[in-house]
Amino acid sequence: MRGAIKAVNSDLALSQIRTLQDILDRSAAQAEFTMVLLAIAASVALFLSVVGIYGVTSYVVAQRTGEIGVRLALGAAPHDVANMILRQGASVALAGAAVGLAGAVSATRLLSSLLYGVSAQDPTVFGATTVLLLGVALVACWLPARRAAKLNPLEALRAD
Repeated sequence: MRGAIKAVNSDLALSQIRTLQDILDRSAAQAEFTMVLLAIAASVALFLSVVGIYGVTSYVVAQRTGEIGVRLALGAAPHDVANMILRQGASVALAGAAVGLAGAVSATRLLSSLLYGVSAQDPTVFGATTVLLLGVALVACWLPARRAAKLNPLEALRAD
C-alpha cells in the first residue's frame, strides 16, 4: 500500500495505514468493552439479588419456625404452609419489581447512548427482564418454603 501511494505522490506523509475494517473494529471496541462490563455487573447484581432474597426469606422462615410448627400441629397442610411463604415472598418481589420498573423507566435517558438496535423504552425488554427477575425471586423463595413445609411440628415447637 505504501508503494502504491508513493508511486502516485511521493510527497505524501504516511503515518497510520489501516484497513476500513480495522478502523471500524477499533471504534466499536470501546462500546463492546462497556457492554461486557455492564453484562458482568448485571450478572453479579442478579446473583447478589438471588442470594439476598434467599437469605432474607430463609431468615424470615427461621424466625417463624414456631408459628409454622403451630400451623402444622393444628392441621395445616404442608403445601399450604409452602404456598403461604411463597405468596409472601412473591408480594415482596412484585413490590420490588414495581420500584425497579419505575427506576428503569426513569434511567432510560442515561442508558440510551449505550444501546444499539434496541429502543431505550422497549416494552419487550422491560417485560422479559421483569419476568426473569420475578422468576428468579420465586425460585429463591421456593427453597425456604419447601424446607418449611417439611418441618416436623414437634421439633418446631421445641425450638421455641
